[in-house]
Amino acid sequence: MAEDVPARNDCIPMNPTTWPPATDPKRAGDAVVQIERLSIQYDSQCVLSDVDLSADAGRIMAVIGPSGCGKTSLLSTLNRLCDLVPGCHVSGTVRIGGIDVRDTDVDVLQLRRRVGMIFQKPNPFPLSIRRNLELPLREHGVIDRAVLAERIESTLKSVGLWDEVKDRLDRPALSLSGGQQQRLCIARALALQPHVLLLDEPCSALDPISTGVIEELLLGLRERLTQIVVTHNLAQARRIADDVAFFWMKNGTGRLIERGPAEQIFEKPRDPLTQAYVAGRSG
Repeated sequence: MAEDVPARNDCIPMNPTTWPPATDPKRAGDAVVQIERLSIQYDSQCVLSDVDLSADAGRIMAVIGPSGCGKTSLLSTLNRLCDLVPGCHVSGTVRIGGIDVRDTDVDVLQLRRRVGMIFQKPNPFPLSIRRNLELPLREHGVIDRAVLAERIESTLKSVGLWDEVKDRLDRPALSLSGGQQQRLCIARALALQPHVLLLDEPCSALDPISTGVIEELLLGLRERLTQIVVTHNLAQARRIADDVAFFWMKNGTGRLIERGPAEQIFEKPRDPLTQAYVAGRSG
């Protein structure tokens, strides 16, 4: 039997304790994501300016605000997907687990293993269900067949898909329903055991029943990892969020207006813009 090759944990220079398990009770409430004076510009257009924000271990942060205020751009800086956008310039500091992700020494492939991303529209690979999970695992050095099989089963169970697909793992992933495809994409990210999960409107393309399934899944993952969810659905943010960050456009640029516990943002917001937005009077 082939020997399992460990994932390349040494690709980012770090102390192993830098990336603690989100389930460690001593870490609850610690800031896993720390953003300071972040600004993002595409060519001459500034889309996000001077953002200070943190996200804590074992909690779900909902990022809300109208279209065009920089929410998706914010997510793209956390795992450096912004590097792929021509003309994108980022300034400020982004630390995840104490590591400055914009440091030139950071291995971006390893960073994206640590910081998973789920997009608005489900995007399974045009391969079998099994291969959708095998491919990223093999990319990160897991080649032992028994280990692959165990990781695939446990990951599919964690998103509630195993009983639905265990007899058709070699069928195309694109044959799954939209909700199942999105859960498969979440499973694909979880297979790499990330510490942070970014979700950009993960339910906007789904029906209400599938949306409910995804929301229950995210709530069940809360203690395992930190989650940052961009959503335009304020009812969804109320249901799943521990913390909320509200963004708004000022002078053509996205800005963080208010951040706090979900109950405070929705029940007693401090800023008049936040009050109007959560009450449905603007945006």
